[in-house]
Amino acid sequence: MNQPKKILLIEDEDSVRDLYVRQLTKEGFEMKTAEDGASGLKMLQSETFDLLLLDIMLPGMNGLQVLREFKLKNPSSPMMTIMLTDLGQEEVIKEGFELGAQAYFIKASYTPDQVVNEVKKALMQNQPTPK
Repeated sequence: MNQPKKILLIEDEDSVRDLYVRQLTKEGFEMKTAEDGASGLKMLQSETFDLLLLDIMLPGMNGLQVLREFKLKNPSSPMMTIMLTDLGQEEVIKEGFELGAQAYFIKASYTPDQVVNEVKKALMQNQPTPK
């Protein structure tokens, strides 16, 4: 049996966090969450995740800072990153991709189901092909 994929969701809004945890757990993913950038970064440094769902507007350390710090210490990490935010400014989006994010979703433009589908698609593409 394959290990369930591990996802870390860093999101400061309780309702959003609960919604995604519920949706993604139902799909069979192992979920961990953090409410702010600093605690999210600590989790990233102590555990391995297959995918990071990252809000940008976070108390204290923002999502881009979290990603920058993580990439500095783990430049070859295979973990995928999906930015999930209300911010749609081009420079923020560009910086997210420069820091290695594979996708960028503006919360208002995607339903939770669409985000779950994108997460599944992203993780399927990242599967090693069976020999």
